[in-house]
Amino acid sequence: MATTQDVSQGNFIRYNGELCQIIEWQHRTPGNLRAFYQAKMRRVKDGKFAENRFRSGENVDIVRVETHELQYLFEEGTSYICMDNETYDQIPVPKHLFGEGAKFMKEGDTVVIAFESETPISAEAPQHVILLVTYTEPGVKGDTATNTLKPATVETGATVMVPLFVDIGEKIRIDTKSGSYVERVK
Repeated sequence: MATTQDVSQGNFIRYNGELCQIIEWQHRTPGNLRAFYQAKMRRVKDGKFAENRFRSGENVDIVRVETHELQYLFEEGTSYICMDNETYDQIPVPKHLFGEGAKFMKEGDTVVIAFESETPISAEAPQHVILLVTYTEPGVKGDTATNTLKPATVETGATVMVPLFVDIGEKIRIDTKSGSYVERVK
């Protein structure tokens, strides 16, 4: 059994019988009160957030998690089908585990999946993806004095705000965590 000093951001713990991922973990020492740890957690089964305080030195059940790099193949119902490149097993991963980064994924991308035994409990889209701009309004020539952005639709169907100089048919790099434009790619 581990204590609160052993927990860090990104760990998985069993809290009230449910598997939770630690999103934020802060040690607080308020004035004349005892020190405690403030935790912001995400429940794995439904993605809902919860907050809790833990006493310093309190026992916590840290769950051992294995991560694997898998290849995203296709979407099927409420899951994304991913393939293990070593065993060629196809594994369905629930869509909600990917969060907002899922709308930028395309077939063949490498994703990182965390497993507790055989069950996928966490998924991460690639940090950056390169996508083709399929539609955007043309920029007005000479309107570059300010850092103005316009909406652009990329090949996955997602909409991203891009600078005025980006045109249809160009490839752009997108940060999947924030959903923002990074740069043009040649």
